[in-house]
Amino acid sequence: MTKQQLDDFMIGEGYCKVPSNVPEFTFYFHMESSYVNVFHVVNYERDLHLTPEQYFHIKDRIKAFFSQKNIEHVHILSLIICKESEAVRHLCQEDPFCWLIDTAAGRLIVYENQADDFYGMRSRIELFLKNPLVYLEKAENIKREAQKAGGTEEGDARRRGAIKSLAGAYIPYVTVGLIIINILIFIICTFTGRMLYNNGGFYAGAFLEGKQYYRAITSIFLHWDVNHLFSNMIIFFYLGEMVEKYFGHVKYAIIYLTAGIVGNLVSAWYEIYANLNILSAGASGAVFGVIGALLVLTCAHRGRLENITVTKLLIMVIYSLYSGFIGEKINNAAHIGGFLSGALLAFLLWAFGKKRYNEGNKSV
Repeated sequence: MTKQQLDDFMIGEGYCKVPSNVPEFTFYFHMESSYVNVFHVVNYERDLHLTPEQYFHIKDRIKAFFSQKNIEHVHILSLIICKESEAVRHLCQEDPFCWLIDTAAGRLIVYENQADDFYGMRSRIELFLKNPLVYLEKAENIKREAQKAGGTEEGDARRRGAIKSLAGAYIPYVTVGLIIINILIFIICTFTGRMLYNNGGFYAGAFLEGKQYYRAITSIFLHWDVNHLFSNMIIFFYLGEMVEKYFGHVKYAIIYLTAGIVGNLVSAWYEIYANLNILSAGASGAVFGVIGALLVLTCAHRGRLENITVTKLLIMVIYSLYSGFIGEKINNAAHIGGFLSGALLAFLLWAFGKKRYNEGNKSV
């Protein structure tokens, strides 16, 4: 996130920028009928150190600025931009209206004692931070759409509807869609007996000797019973939604399908190595790939992503693999292959995205 991108974001949200001779301090305001909302932005990435007294003195000066214009009701939220959150935590402890932007992790930090929202801006800031370039492009499209309709009630309604669609840009369409597909196919299987399992399940002989390569994909959408389906889909729903939100719909779908396919390929190798001939089905390899991707994301965000931590994920992975090894008729090779491929692909996508993001910042 560059300074120019932040300016574009705030202005796009209807805030006016007040120029400052001190580059570390900027504030943006939005007038309402009887009060004004202010974002007080502090760039703490440079060699800057503020005491609580200095910090609140700046806020008082902002209030005085509006008081001179006969505006007494001023609502201020500080937005501190930093690379190390601990360096500014002393300010947050003193002020409930103070959020942090951790530029190293690319996320918004709101501590428990802080205001949970500020006039609906929290969700928009979080979406902006996930991908500033994409957000600004969407916001510009909204602006053009509103201008087409002019300043009419229709134009206002279009803009409100567009903003709602922008705030919901990360609805997990892929996750929900895949779950629905899995459920529908399972329902079909209850009426067709073994037909879909025999023709779509995975085993090394049919894949290699019979050249039925499609089985590496079709088997991902087959489940043996309700418990098998439910256990995969419940984990997939809660974890997949988070991965989809951070990677986007297309990349997330690629991770899911690739992990499922690679899981089946590893399963084929193990079948040949162990001289086995097993018919496999299930989304477990793909789901383990999503878990691997989530682990990479959590590590990239310094060990914590929303309410997920690296420790929690590792415990879940170890327990799941252990349950697979002590259980019967469980394709552990597919689990391991899916997990490793999902983690590797997620890392490559994350690293490539970060490189492009940095190049975009340099070009602005």
